[in-house]
Amino acid sequence: MKTASFVAEISSNHNRDIKRCIDFIMAASAAGCSAVKFQLFKIEELFAPEALRAFPELGARAAWELPAGFLPGISKACRQEGMLFSCTPFYLKAVDELYPFVDFYKIASYELLWTGLLSECAKTGKPVVLSTGMADMNEIEKAVDALASGGCADITLLHCVSDYPAMPQDCNLNAIETLRSHFNVKAGWSDHTVSPAVIYRAVHRWGAQMVEFHMDLDGSGYEFRTGHCWLPEQIGEVIKTVNTGFGADGDGQKGPSPPEAKERGWRADPTDGLRPLVQTRKGLERI
Repeated sequence: MKTASFVAEISSNHNRDIKRCIDFIMAASAAGCSAVKFQLFKIEELFAPEALRAFPELGARAAWELPAGFLPGISKACRQEGMLFSCTPFYLKAVDELYPFVDFYKIASYELLWTGLLSECAKTGKPVVLSTGMADMNEIEKAVDALASGGCADITLLHCVSDYPAMPQDCNLNAIETLRSHFNVKAGWSDHTVSPAVIYRAVHRWGAQMVEFHMDLDGSGYEFRTGHCWLPEQIGEVIKTVNTGFGADGDGQKGPSPPEAKERGWRADPTDGLRPLVQTRKGLERI
């Protein structure tokens, strides 16, 4: 059955707890996701010194860092659950640190302009998923060129609105098709809305092949208070509904469905316009 790939973005909601990381993987699997994604960053390699001096609160985000020592355990848990493992590298050496573990790299919207990072990911030969929030077409063109020229043969572009939470009226989901047709790559949606209607529209109208969304386990994650994170039971219902919709597509061949077989004889007969068909009536005479 055709369907969309759902990727649970754990972001900083892991709270630096390996057990919680594993719980995320289990919850994402139970919800119907095909992949989970984490982030690997070091605060001093994420923000410029000027930014850290001007906004001291940014330094507190060091508590959001994923310990690199968690990577083997996360990878193993994903394999056991039949899940793909992805992670966003936010510094160049992170690409190599992630290489033994991830199935694909994910580049965040804020790093789209950093062609050096894109090229490093491309050199690995692994698939790359790139979010395009805030970017114009020229900027996306340069990013795609950096990936392709670097050797990446499997590129997915995610339309994204970098607002937390994003409002449905700002989503411009039509851009999903723009990305797919213009760049001839797979395209999808990176969600910040927590709106089932937006995801349904992205998948069933605009053909999003991948849907990334932020997930929290229980409302205690660092990012949950911002309002752009789904809980497992919420996204699980959305994924179930999306798949139900795809299951209704059928093969396109017009004819009576199996449940209709018993009703065919109860149609109006063309000779007198009465139900059921004359042939069916003959059987009724013996009742």
